[in-house]
Amino acid sequence: MGANNGKQYGSEGKGSSSISSDVSSSTDHTPTQAQKNVATSEDSDLSMRTLSTPSPALICPPNLPGFQNGKGSSTSSSSITGETVAMVHSPPPTRLTHPLIRLASRPQKEQASIERLPDHSMVQIFSFLPTNQLCRCARVCRRWYNLAWDPRLWRTIRLTGETINVDRALKVLTRRLCQDTPNVCLMLETVTVSGCRRLTDRGLYTIAQCCPELRRLEVSGCYNISNEAVFDVVSLCPNLEHLDVSGCSKVTCISLTREASIKLSPLHGKQISIRYLDMTDCFVLEDEGLHTIAAHCTQLTHLYLRRCVRLTDEGLRYLMIYCTSIKELSVSDCRFVSDFGLREIAKLESRLRYLSIAHCGRVTDVGIRYVAKYCSKLRYLNARGCEGITDHGVEYLAKNCTKLKSLDIGKCPLVSDTGLECLALNCFNLKRLSLKSCESITGQGLQIVAANCFDLQMLNVQDCEVSVEALRFVKRHCKRCVIEHTNPAFF
Repeated sequence: MGANNGKQYGSEGKGSSSISSDVSSSTDHTPTQAQKNVATSEDSDLSMRTLSTPSPALICPPNLPGFQNGKGSSTSSSSITGETVAMVHSPPPTRLTHPLIRLASRPQKEQASIERLPDHSMVQIFSFLPTNQLCRCARVCRRWYNLAWDPRLWRTIRLTGETINVDRALKVLTRRLCQDTPNVCLMLETVTVSGCRRLTDRGLYTIAQCCPELRRLEVSGCYNISNEAVFDVVSLCPNLEHLDVSGCSKVTCISLTREASIKLSPLHGKQISIRYLDMTDCFVLEDEGLHTIAAHCTQLTHLYLRRCVRLTDEGLRYLMIYCTSIKELSVSDCRFVSDFGLREIAKLESRLRYLSIAHCGRVTDVGIRYVAKYCSKLRYLNARGCEGITDHGVEYLAKNCTKLKSLDIGKCPLVSDTGLECLALNCFNLKRLSLKSCESITGQGLQIVAANCFDLQMLNVQDCEVSVEALRFVKRHCKRCVIEHTNPAFF
C-alpha cells in the first residue's frame, strides 16, 4: 500500500476514551532517517484532523497485539480485562521502531492487488463481513476507512460471540452511525446479535432509542433480556416486522409499554406491526401471555412456539380469535396441545400452509381430520412422534390436502403401507417424506410411493425394516431422491 494507506484513524473527539498500543517497547533498534521522515509525515497529517472526526468502533479480541496480560499502555479511564469490548483507538505513536514497521517505510514497487479493485467492488466485498470484521477493516488505511463506513453497509449490524460486550458495542456503533442525524440512526434496519449471551436490557434500550426504522431484530439465545426491554423496542420501533426472541427464557409476553399505549389514538387500536415472531424455547410463556401477544400482534403471519411447554388449547383459542392471517405455525413439543387445539387451528382454513405439531402426544386422527378438512392448501405437516395417528388419519389427509409437498410422520407406529398407498395415489407433488422409526412400514409401501411420486427429493427410512431391493427401486424411479437409511447393505 502507498503512504496514504499507512494512516490509521482512531480519535472520537473531546472526552472520548483512547487506547494506544506501545509496540516500540519490545525493540531497541535506532530509527533510520527514512523512518523519521515517515513519522514526520504522519504527524503532520494527523495534526490536520479535527477533533470532531469520529473513529470506527472496533470489536477487539482480548489477544489484540499491543496488550499483555489484559493490560496495555493506555491513558483511558476504562480498564482492559480479558473480555471482548468495543473500543475507540487513538492515533498510532509518532516514532515506531518495530522491525515490522520499518518495512512499511520502504517504497513499494507495485500496488497490492486488492487496491486495484474499484470502490464499488470493495463495498460489495465488505458487505459479506460481520460487523466486528468490518470495523477492523476501517483501521487499515484512509480509503478503507471511508469505504467501511459507507451507509450502504450499515443497514445491518451483525455481532457474534459469547464474550462480546454487546451493550457497549451497540452504544459505540449507534453513536458513530448517528453522526449525520444526531441521536437517530435512520439507515439501520436489521440488528442480529443471536448467541451474544452478554446482551442485556441496556443494549436493547440503545436500539430502541436510536433506531426508529428498525425492521428486523434477532436476539435468540440472549437469555438476560426481559419483557420491559422488548416492550421498549416494539413501542419505539413502529416498523418492526421480524422479531426472534427464541431461547430468551425471561420473555413471557410481547406488548406495548404503558406510555406508548396511552399516546396511541383509538383508531390505531394499539397494534404492533410484527408479522414474524419466533418464541421457541420461551419456557415460561403461558396462555395469558399468548392472549396478550395475539391481541397486540394481529398481523402475524409466521409464529413459532416450539417447546413452549406451558401452552394449552386455550392459548390457541385466543390466538385464532385475533390472528386470522397466520400462514406458518409451530407448536412442536407443546405436550398439552390436543385435538381441541387442532380444531381451533383449523379455523385458519386455506390460509394455513405450514403446521408443525411434532411430539404433541395428545393429537390423534380426530385432530388431523379437522386440519385436513378445512386447511386444504396445506403444504407442510410435521406430525413426528404423534403416536395416536393411524392409517385413517393419513388417508383423510391425503384425500383433502392433495397439494402436500412435505410430510413427517416418523415415530408413528400405527401408520403402515395402507396409509402410504393412499398418500402416493393422491399427493403426486410430494417432495419430502419422513418415515423414521415407523415399525409397520415395509418395502412394498415404499415402492408404491416411488412409482407415483416422481418428484420425491428426500426420503427418511431410518430404523425401518425395508429391504435393499426396495431402496434400489426408489432410487431408480426417483433419481433426485436422497435416501436417509440405516441399511449398511445399501449404498
